[in-house]
Amino acid sequence: MAGNDHLPKQNTGCPEGVFPAVKKDGTPYFRASLTYRRKHISLGSYPSPLEAHRAYLDGCSLLADSSITLEDYRPDSPLPFFKWVILLNFRDNGLYFGSPIYMGNRMFTYYLSPTLALKFDPDDLFYYSARRIMRRGGHYFVSDYGMQVSIVSRYGIRPYAREGRDFRFINGDPTDFRRENLEILNLYHGVTREQKKGQYQYTVRIHVRGNYLVGRYKDQLEAAIAYNKAVDVLKKNGFTKKFLLNYIDGLAPSRYAEIYTAVEISPRLYQCRPETISRNNPQS
Repeated sequence: MAGNDHLPKQNTGCPEGVFPAVKKDGTPYFRASLTYRRKHISLGSYPSPLEAHRAYLDGCSLLADSSITLEDYRPDSPLPFFKWVILLNFRDNGLYFGSPIYMGNRMFTYYLSPTLALKFDPDDLFYYSARRIMRRGGHYFVSDYGMQVSIVSRYGIRPYAREGRDFRFINGDPTDFRRENLEILNLYHGVTREQKKGQYQYTVRIHVRGNYLVGRYKDQLEAAIAYNKAVDVLKKNGFTKKFLLNYIDGLAPSRYAEIYTAVEISPRLYQCRPETISRNNPQS
């Protein structure tokens, strides 16, 4: 038995490590579980006692044989892959998590599948050990207080930011979310850093039934404030869209007002009205 531990005596007529149960509709099923290092571990629910017992034996083998690794996972195993990760991490590192996390050297890996794993700093362990990471459309997110939250927002990256334009993975690995590997290129809404003739400039566009050019600026801060000014002009002209404003951290109100007054935006924005703007005539 795993770790020389002992399960409670069972008089259920089921194989070792298997316990019968009944669903609300009266359908019977069987739970598999074991105890390792004094921790009771559920291995899942199965339609037959034989399948549940196979899961129990597989779990015992994983915990008893240190030569078994994640690379040895078999698709025909009665245990799902995420259980393999959880059990092997507990065996090798002495830490039990309900999430498919495996600790490494100054990092940990969160497995979404045998072929897809994300890397994180140890500082993020508490957060991700209590949350399930999901993937949809190439984006990773967690459920946080009933809301779907993109994991990139944890690192100061806007949820709708685009890799390569707004941020980049320094080592080229899009699964490596360690902070040292993330570089934020564009901090503000509507602002894109572009390189022209060897020099950077910041292009500002605002979406009003299409992307409209606000202007091009040498300074990122000036560009961010120009976007805010464009928002104010459009709202004054009758647009009711809820634009996100740029928050400029650490800038004195007097300095913000000075830049806001001086910065120029496209004159065409002053003429934009909801009733006259065309869906098919954006200015890029």
